[in-house]
Amino acid sequence: MTQTDQAVPHGHFLDTPELPRGITRFWLIRHAVVEASARKTMYGAMDVPLCRDAMASQQGGYAALARRLPSDAVWYTSPLQRARDTAAQIRCAGAFTHVDVTVDPRFIEQSIGEWHGTPHDQFLSLLRLPPNPFWSLSASELPPGGESMLDVCARVSHGLEDLANANAGQDMVVVSHGGAIRAALSHALAIHPDIALRFTIQNLSISIIERINGLWRVVAVNELPDFRG
Repeated sequence: MTQTDQAVPHGHFLDTPELPRGITRFWLIRHAVVEASARKTMYGAMDVPLCRDAMASQQGGYAALARRLPSDAVWYTSPLQRARDTAAQIRCAGAFTHVDVTVDPRFIEQSIGEWHGTPHDQFLSLLRLPPNPFWSLSASELPPGGESMLDVCARVSHGLEDLANANAGQDMVVVSHGGAIRAALSHALAIHPDIALRFTIQNLSISIIERINGLWRVVAVNELPDFRG
């Protein structure tokens, strides 16, 4: 355990709007909206582009995100272009262009293997298990050639713990995906992935988790920026 993990007084209460410094903290951001044709299919871990019209109309949201994020954070992103482009837009809207962004494949979206590209109205016929009410498939469902949400939670958990150890006492921004962020919440709360799938994670939302004295807590979930800028 590091000294910086113990920087908050007894109770670790948050009594002001400003989050205290010296805490191992993750700012998890879901990428922006993808282009319309991709949204008609199960794109999962496919490398689909962002919707340029949505990006143009939501510039105020990128500026609001840039103001919300700590200026000295360490930045990570999923390898998929939609996450990398979202990170680039936020950085350009703020004072982050000098900051390096590290690609970490552990924060990629769930791969659904051979089911990638399936139209939504055909997807349910492929499932072997009843789907989660708030996700396209059960956490235990293993698509052929893909991974289950249990697998996603395992890799995201390893990623969180590794980065928390490497950046103890620092803020970290991770631009990722809805499934991976739900997996991070599953890890932070020590709950089954099927329960974590009940969280809503919208495009360009921030979810914040912290590790303090080896324990995880959730500070915010699905916090949306002010898209008016």
